[in-house]
Amino acid sequence: MDRGTGGRVVSVTLERPPPTPPPLRARSGGILEWITTTDHKKIGLLYIGTTFLFFLAGGLMALLMRIELAEPGLQVLTKNAYNQLFTIHGTTMVFLFIAPMGLGLANYFVPLQIGAPDMAFPRLNALSYWLFLAGGATILLSFFASGGASAAGWTAYYPLSGPQGSPGPGVDLWIMGVLLASASSVMTAVNLMVTAFLLRAPGMTMWRLPLFVWNMIITSLMILVSFPPITAGLSLLFIDRHLGGHFFDPASGGSVVLYQHLFWWFGHPEVYIMILPFFGIVTDIIPVFSRKPVFGYLGFVFASLAIAGLSMSVWAHHMFTTGAVLNPFFSMMSFLIAVPTGIKFFNWIGTMWGGQIRFDTPMLWCLGFMLNFLLGGITGVMVASPPIDFAVHDTYFVVAHFHYVLAGGSLFGIFAGLYYWFPKMTGFRLSERTGKAVFVLVFVGFNLSFFGMHLLGLRGMQRRIADYPADVGWTWLNQIATLGTVIMGIGVVLFAWNVLEAFRGRRPAGDDPWEGYTLEWSTTSPPPEHNFTWLPPIRSERPLFDWRQRDKDMGAEEVRK
Repeated sequence: MDRGTGGRVVSVTLERPPPTPPPLRARSGGILEWITTTDHKKIGLLYIGTTFLFFLAGGLMALLMRIELAEPGLQVLTKNAYNQLFTIHGTTMVFLFIAPMGLGLANYFVPLQIGAPDMAFPRLNALSYWLFLAGGATILLSFFASGGASAAGWTAYYPLSGPQGSPGPGVDLWIMGVLLASASSVMTAVNLMVTAFLLRAPGMTMWRLPLFVWNMIITSLMILVSFPPITAGLSLLFIDRHLGGHFFDPASGGSVVLYQHLFWWFGHPEVYIMILPFFGIVTDIIPVFSRKPVFGYLGFVFASLAIAGLSMSVWAHHMFTTGAVLNPFFSMMSFLIAVPTGIKFFNWIGTMWGGQIRFDTPMLWCLGFMLNFLLGGITGVMVASPPIDFAVHDTYFVVAHFHYVLAGGSLFGIFAGLYYWFPKMTGFRLSERTGKAVFVLVFVGFNLSFFGMHLLGLRGMQRRIADYPADVGWTWLNQIATLGTVIMGIGVVLFAWNVLEAFRGRRPAGDDPWEGYTLEWSTTSPPPEHNFTWLPPIRSERPLFDWRQRDKDMGAEEVRK
């Protein structure tokens, strides 16, 4: 590595790799080194490990709620305990798992994919992780506060979250935890954008960026636009609770609808903040396992940009039943946002069409992602129609819809990325047989858990309830959902065992086990401290394929001679 003019960090591009590259590997280091590190790869691993622990905590909460709902009556939880678990489960999955996991994977792989030695602001990168950890700890430790954690729901609607609805410190701790996590996300977004714009290797133009990097740039832009409103809304809520602000108190001239506007101006772009990174991961994986270039590169980029733009104009479809928004406009915009998502599906299918598809574990997770997200998208178009939304609002139909989008979509994208990049991060391979068993368990368990919730919602079961009558025909569907949750839990435990077994068995993966297309596969596994000792010439969006093809062509020329 060297520094070019103006202090900009650039990477050396060689026409040929060194015949015997030095065996540089990332040092694991002790606990102090991990605590003080500014290496983007270690910070990325810290994000990935921490968010996975939060995922386990959120999954345990979900299992307890499903056990409670398996039968009518109160079995293991009180109604207040159920509401606390519901609130912190939703908060954990949205603020502490799905979105931060995307940022953690980006921390690790965006510099590698653009040929950079590190993130643009390494110390800011470290600060963002520790703020995220502090925010998550604050939210989870609120269970031990006087009166317990917040029971106002993960959306914290006023007056449930007001001083009368939630008088204890649980909501205050929830507010502070979410604000810390939000500040962390904004810092990471700034860092990712500057890194992608300024630290690209020579030859890595914007139109040669991997699509994961493109999606992270767009996700970062959405974070910068959508997180300030939630910060403002929660700050005003805190003032209402402790300083007599009355911003949301109708009795004093405030407006509860104002809080909903501020929350959903953040909340609906947040849905795409939680899915776009995994669109990018899936779009990087499918060409590799189809042995084809991505179909419609420009289409993917412009579709992601269209999703980002349209996501800022659909927030009020969560508020159709308030009577305070222009339903036809927000319905039309909600229908329209399905178009760029449909373009992505056609391009994924076009990439696979006629390819030599290899059904390795990462590809299976991508196919599961597509199937689940398609169903979630279809039900999303349904609830974008105000008459249908009036019928199913606050029922389990909506619960099924957003779980198919965020669990069936984002969660499956996360597992696809983890299985794809685990060899690069560790140097070891996960068991293919175990990985496919994990996929089957999670896929079957997920669909058992959430498909029947569409029927529960159409039969009138409300969300956010801990008990229900025994004579309304909901019991058997809830029992199937609980069984599915248990099966998913077994799959997640098997995944954890798969990871531990990989470290115990230490089967070397090699530097490029999948014959990948992007630059991270040109370095060692795991990468050295400054990422690269050489880079192939970058002539397209898949430089490693070009390099391998050049070697084959040169070998064929030698044979002909």
